Amino acid sequence: MDYQAAIDFLYNSLPAFERQGAIGYKPGLERVEQLAEAFGNPHRSLKCIHIAGTNGKGSTAHLLASVLQCAGYKVGLFTSPHLVDFTERIRIDGIQVDHNRIVDFVCRYQDMHLGIYPSFFELTTIMAFDIFVREGVDYAVIETGLGGRLDSTNIITPILSVITNVDFDHTDLLGDTLEAIAGEKAGIVKAGVPVIVSESAGVVRDVMQLTATLRNSPIFFADQSAEIVEADTLSGVYFTSSFGELRSQLTGACQLANARGVLEAIKVLTRLGVNIPASAVRTGFASVMSLTGLRGRWTEISIPGGATLVYDTGHNPAGWRYTVERLRSVSGRLKMVLGFVADKDVASILAMISENLPHDTACYITQPESHRALPATDLCKMAQSAGFSVAACETSVCEAVRKAKEGIAPGDTLFIGGSNYLIGDWLSSLSPQAHP
Repeated sequence: MDYQAAIDFLYNSLPAFERQGAIGYKPGLERVEQLAEAFGNPHRSLKCIHIAGTNGKGSTAHLLASVLQCAGYKVGLFTSPHLVDFTERIRIDGIQVDHNRIVDFVCRYQDMHLGIYPSFFELTTIMAFDIFVREGVDYAVIETGLGGRLDSTNIITPILSVITNVDFDHTDLLGDTLEAIAGEKAGIVKAGVPVIVSESAGVVRDVMQLTATLRNSPIFFADQSAEIVEADTLSGVYFTSSFGELRSQLTGACQLANARGVLEAIKVLTRLGVNIPASAVRTGFASVMSLTGLRGRWTEISIPGGATLVYDTGHNPAGWRYTVERLRSVSGRLKMVLGFVADKDVASILAMISENLPHDTACYITQPESHRALPATDLCKMAQSAGFSVAACETSVCEAVRKAKEGIAPGDTLFIGGSNYLIGDWLSSLSPQAHP
């Protein structure tokens, strides 16, 4: 078996939410527990930090991994989805695992003939745990895939849990109220294990507090912390009480809550005996994207002619609230290349854009190469109904970007976003040397 055959097996032989949507989602822990048993329960040998939340999971996970790396630890990082290559999901000290590791695991799984029919995410979760144990990581930072309580990663008993925030997303699977969704996210809280909540209010805070109380878990609400004394979120500068001045590669208002949560997590980890010098925190924040390979969080690159291209993986209304606010402040004329998957609340996102951005903003409509994609023709009709100036409707993101670049002037901004998969398609089209 070669790497491509292993990837084809993972995607084509197993139910995959990312490819099929809700029909590929297999909630529950029975199958993943059986898989873990077959592979020797590797998760029980790991010191894990478990992260759930509606938005900010990826940024939080990468920040924590970066800081721990800078503190001298060997760090495993499991996140999803990937943008270009599957191995982006499983990193050790920021380096994607070797393709041979994936092939080896798939071959061992096939040779077992277990009679278990796991989902794509269940199998890849155990794959990550198995690889981390074999590679001897000191700490593993584990991001949930969807929800928390019934997520495959929830078989772990971590040393620390982090819940970034709770907002509306995947309501067909997690519930249609904030209380219900909060209950699912709070499902990662384990008895006696400290939990950080980066951002919460009202019923969400009530659910988190009640869960922690029932499980005798120390809980820390980072949005009540005074650790960050002052912040310039646009440039990613934070003035803190314990760590001095931090300059983060992750910028924007959305990152303030993530930074608060990470700093609170670092203080709790320190109390648990993990040695994390302040210098490691400063370097970890300053180099998070460089050290971990994180991409797609308001990433700016210069393009010929003096214009700026921005791409961002925000894909739900909660994330777009921050994106729209930042788009309002970009320089020059704004052009947007937009594409979504069909199971997101696209109507709300379009309304948000229409209400906050100039009505003459030129939109180039496209679609990701995904079975879950909202067809470009349908999105075009929705955009026009919302009052958008639709300049082109293309099924290829590359063609949409090419057309958007026509006539772009110095100082203008070209934005690409709407779906992780759309960004992945665009990045995949670039040569390896051109990847920003």
